[in-house]
Amino acid sequence: MRLLHTADWHLGRGLHGASLLEDQAHLLDELVRLARDARPDLVIVAGDVFDRAVPPAEAVELLDDTLCRLVLDLRLPTVLIAGNHDSPTRLAFGARLMEQSRLAVAGEARARTVLVLDDEWGPVAVCAAPYAEPAVVRQALACEAADHAAALVAQLEAVKPCSAPRAVLVAHLFVDGGEECESERPLSVGGAGRVPLSHLDGFAYVALGHLHRPQSFADGRVRYAGSPLAYSFAEAGQAKSVSLVEIGRDGSVAAEIVTLSPRRAVRRIEGRLEALLQAPRCEDYLCAVLADREALLEPFARLREVYPNLLQIERPFYAPGGGTNGSAKAKAERGVADLFADFFAQVTGDAMSDEERSAFGAIYDRWRQDAREAA
Repeated sequence: MRLLHTADWHLGRGLHGASLLEDQAHLLDELVRLARDARPDLVIVAGDVFDRAVPPAEAVELLDDTLCRLVLDLRLPTVLIAGNHDSPTRLAFGARLMEQSRLAVAGEARARTVLVLDDEWGPVAVCAAPYAEPAVVRQALACEAADHAAALVAQLEAVKPCSAPRAVLVAHLFVDGGEECESERPLSVGGAGRVPLSHLDGFAYVALGHLHRPQSFADGRVRYAGSPLAYSFAEAGQAKSVSLVEIGRDGSVAAEIVTLSPRRAVRRIEGRLEALLQAPRCEDYLCAVLADREALLEPFARLREVYPNLLQIERPFYAPGGGTNGSAKAKAERGVADLFADFFAQVTGDAMSDEERSAFGAIYDRWRQDAREAA
């Protein structure tokens, strides 16, 4: 049995104000091509399909187009569950109608067996446990679930008979020991949202969503596919991927990690302003870390001429703890006169003379005195 496991599409999400919809469409095209070539027995989307409960219309259209190509054109059974960013009710609209095309959408709190697939060695039950807050689980299942771990136990009670020997669980949660990224929304305060790995015993394979960094546990039996795109500069340099998973006759698991090629990379570049301005034009989404300590004239606008998708500038020397003399007071300690001298040199191309420094000092002192008197 071959599975194509992906998660955390976050359709409709932006990066520092830039829309990522075209980038997401590019990666979903790549996903559909992979599905066409690999011909998996099942496609899994393990939650956070959208980035918010009420997604923009363009994101809904992109999901509709992608699912049509997977389910109708390629005729691949597909399971899609709600994550903590999704609205369970909106996502599951029309779910009973779509089941006729072997598209199983799970939005509500209770877990259930959504598909039973057959291969040469017999049936494989596919169970879905969409994300749900403990309070929602308590109300839906009339149980006592104080935290996410207890809520998952309650959800899985209904599917326990299906958990041996070759059952698959699709879930959206934070397993204990998982490595977080900056772009994930915390499930709870502190560690109350974490689920022990032991709660996932009994399944041949557990396809997880929520954590954006690809990672696996229990010898690859429990796996996060990760997000297909970097959604913060903290993820710069991470290889994004999907997982092609083979489940053997005895329930053994082998996974192939297929790296994705984004339309634009999310990267950090470092150096002095003038050096960065000499680089070739680059269309990637960038954060520029400037090593300059002097004042700079419109660095963002100037860098945008070379890097049109520059989204953020960092100046470590002026940040708390930044620079070799680093402290939050570094900028103030240099003094207004020194900062103005940097600005003067940027504008005119010449250093300030002693006479000009003296004139600036007199004007600045008079301004400060007027300000104190006005106060």
